[in-house]
Amino acid sequence: MAQTLVDRRDIDFVIWEQMEGESLLDEAVFPGFNKKTCDMIITEAKNLAIKELLPTLAQGDKEGGAYENGTVTTPQCFKRAHALLCEGDWGNLQVDAEMGGQGAPSFVAMATAEYFMAANWSIYTYAALGCSTAHMIQKYGTPEQIDMYVKKLVSGKWGGTMLLTEPGAGSDVGAIETSATKNKDGSYLLTGGKIFITNGEHDLCENIIHPVLARVEGHEPGTKGISIFIVPKFFPDANGNPGKRNDIACVGVEEKHGIHASATCSMSMGSKGQCVGYLLGEEKTGMKIMFQMMNEARMATGLQALACASAAHMLSVNYARERVQGKAVEKRSDPDALPVPIIKHPDVRRNLLWMKSMVDGMRSLFHYAAIAELKSVTEKTAEERECYADLFELLTPFAKDYLSVKGYEVCVQAIQVHGGVGYTKDYLVEQYARDCKITSIVEGCSGIQAMDLVGRKLPMKNGKAFMTLMEKMGETIARAKKIDVTKPLALRLETAMGQMGEAAMTLGTMAMEGKINHALAHSLPFLHATGDAIVAWMLLWRACVAAPKIKTAKKKDRAFYQGQVNTAEFFIQTTFYESMARFESIKAANGAAIEIPDDGFGGL
Repeated sequence: MAQTLVDRRDIDFVIWEQMEGESLLDEAVFPGFNKKTCDMIITEAKNLAIKELLPTLAQGDKEGGAYENGTVTTPQCFKRAHALLCEGDWGNLQVDAEMGGQGAPSFVAMATAEYFMAANWSIYTYAALGCSTAHMIQKYGTPEQIDMYVKKLVSGKWGGTMLLTEPGAGSDVGAIETSATKNKDGSYLLTGGKIFITNGEHDLCENIIHPVLARVEGHEPGTKGISIFIVPKFFPDANGNPGKRNDIACVGVEEKHGIHASATCSMSMGSKGQCVGYLLGEEKTGMKIMFQMMNEARMATGLQALACASAAHMLSVNYARERVQGKAVEKRSDPDALPVPIIKHPDVRRNLLWMKSMVDGMRSLFHYAAIAELKSVTEKTAEERECYADLFELLTPFAKDYLSVKGYEVCVQAIQVHGGVGYTKDYLVEQYARDCKITSIVEGCSGIQAMDLVGRKLPMKNGKAFMTLMEKMGETIARAKKIDVTKPLALRLETAMGQMGEAAMTLGTMAMEGKINHALAHSLPFLHATGDAIVAWMLLWRACVAAPKIKTAKKKDRAFYQGQVNTAEFFIQTTFYESMARFESIKAANGAAIEIPDDGFGGL
């Protein structure tokens, strides 16, 4: 049977064979979770995603979120699917049991989330986003706040958001104008407006809890003066149930390029002078607390892009096997030759293999980053935990932006494989491309991620994390050199690693010489070229695991394992040459993008 949404065999390969997930199932850390249990969970998630969520994807896109007089109504078909997600505690699978979650290993939770996001990201985020709000409150809230909000958010009974962006303060968070005035009882009155708020208003839960960034009157400008507040839609009564309505309201929803069924709201606070918020943590620690949620959001955004790409790839492979068009090239002159499925045509095969190499590599990259975060907590020594924490910090811009950009490219090529019908709404690849595009914009756009990588992540601790990454890649290269079929690929990646290191040094030198703008002008190409190198590493690692198993594997697995080797070969020996050239361009350190006069861009 053809796979849909996600290649289940590939998920199993990544988490159990490549990442050796069983070794991470420490009973003391994950009580009750073994390989059998985890496999059952993923299977149930797959069934729910395909049977209940996927049928709502196109209909939800068609209906969108209906806004009227401050209320947002989600598509009717969402009600059952959302209820099933909440009833099954699917949104809180990874959340600690003490918070009301299931306490599952991250790689299992991420595998289920990939299915749900591929089936219908909008529904899943309605059910799961509250967990991120809950994590902030759990870590920084008072005992009373934790007791009041956390378990209701984790259950999905109450929804959660993040109110950050304003019309005049997007990436420049320090420019926010939302203000807070302290009341005698310790609460605050908030005044201001926020835009682009996912799930800011909807009808799928009984209350919505808004963490809001604001500046207490008199506090300094910029990010240092920002605090964060809990602003409930309805004030909880003495029994913890929604009571009186707070003075926060949705004043409109965006008409977007994609993700039409996700309510992206404009929110107004204090139009009646009565918007009450409760300080989370201490005053002027808003940015620190927000990043608790931001890192989660960035990883989730990368996974969103991977899910779209995965689903688009599966649709394309299945379509190419079924769509009969044109004779085989070698028989084009034979009048009696029959047309063949388009998967037999060379350029379609190249395109499908490029898509596969990207999806496979991105899935491994994402799980590797997530496991690095897990190990930053579970490793036995403080030194090991610090090492993996730093590695996770370094990999986050790749997990977020590289997956976002490449995931969208996969969706675009999925349309190409489908041809003319792929450009119509009769086929889901068109929607996946629209839905995926937002991922490179939200939670810090591509340029922000590149600035973070080059300006903060590379130099942190004198480049220690980057050197750790190089060492990990080197370990796989050494392993691959011992296998005949992967040795040429290892040598190619080894050469690229040298260029990657030299490019990083070039950027560092420019920054130290005071040419920080010149360095940042090359930061995004560096992120994407290095992302290609990491994907090449992941694919080589996959090939090292698969190659020795080809001859002894069961018949149904031989093609899969051979496909791992061929995928690594294709990417490293064809596509990867472009990345190596990009490293050379970075080392050339051309400054034209900075030196061109503003009027030189034209359009006057």
